[in-house]
Amino acid sequence: MRTSIKLGGYALGLVAVFGAALGVGNLVGDPAPVAGGAAPAHPAPAVGVPGGLQVSQDGYRLVPASRELATGAPAQFAFRVLGPDGQPVTRYTATHEKDLHLIVVRRDLSGFQHVHPTLAADGTWSIPLRAGAPGQYRVFADFQPAGRDSGLTLGVDVPAAGLYRPVAVPAPAPVAAVDGYQVTLAGALVPGTSSKLTLTVTRAGQPVTDLQPYLGAYGHLVALRDGDLAYLHVHPDEASTDPGPAITFYAEVPSTGTYRLYLDFKHGDTVRTAEFTAAAGTGAAAAAPAATPTPDHGHD
Repeated sequence: MRTSIKLGGYALGLVAVFGAALGVGNLVGDPAPVAGGAAPAHPAPAVGVPGGLQVSQDGYRLVPASRELATGAPAQFAFRVLGPDGQPVTRYTATHEKDLHLIVVRRDLSGFQHVHPTLAADGTWSIPLRAGAPGQYRVFADFQPAGRDSGLTLGVDVPAAGLYRPVAVPAPAPVAAVDGYQVTLAGALVPGTSSKLTLTVTRAGQPVTDLQPYLGAYGHLVALRDGDLAYLHVHPDEASTDPGPAITFYAEVPSTGTYRLYLDFKHGDTVRTAEFTAAAGTGAAAAAPAATPTPDHGHD
């Protein structure tokens, strides 16, 4: 990912990125390209396994050292990335200004966090982490090993002990609210194409035109598919460099269905996350805010 200040998106890109921040893995799509909504500069996704669905790829493996996530006070969460030689990877190529982006989300797509752990000399990554509620979580590592020409998004399930109370995915709606900000989503997710999404940030009815850089960009988008939590391929509109109010991305959607979008943006020296639900294949994309305003989850 580029580190110059521009409209950015995880293409973790997670994957998304999401990365990944973050390079996001290519997605597989069975539908034929749909006329309309495609951007010529952004071709349809290549055939392949969606990012984040595999614990290992191309000889690299994500290995948690921690058995579960804490639900009380934050506790150290540790993991390693093993290389094709079976040894911990200790050298990385930075993407979106970080060597590795960690995305944590519960299997029902609630409790999203995007954080950046610290790497020890022995190849162990660690960070104090707290799950918002008990349940099964998907932990994604978005990274690019040194010497490799592309990034990887690996995922593994990690539990948070306790009584699990599922949360329904919010219905699509065009506006999400977080900490007094309103973010409006415009654009349609069309399977088989690169779909243009524009998110506009306002506060008290006024456009926010002084967004601050975060991970080398004015906005960072992670997108996950409901059901299997596959990462979408999300990338920025590099032609625009304005610091708001509009932030534009292109998302490569592999299939019809429901997707959850998480926009990180920085203003007033604080990173906030606006959350949306988007439906692909219905001819329109909309967004839904989380049940409560989304707090800053320790972004760095």
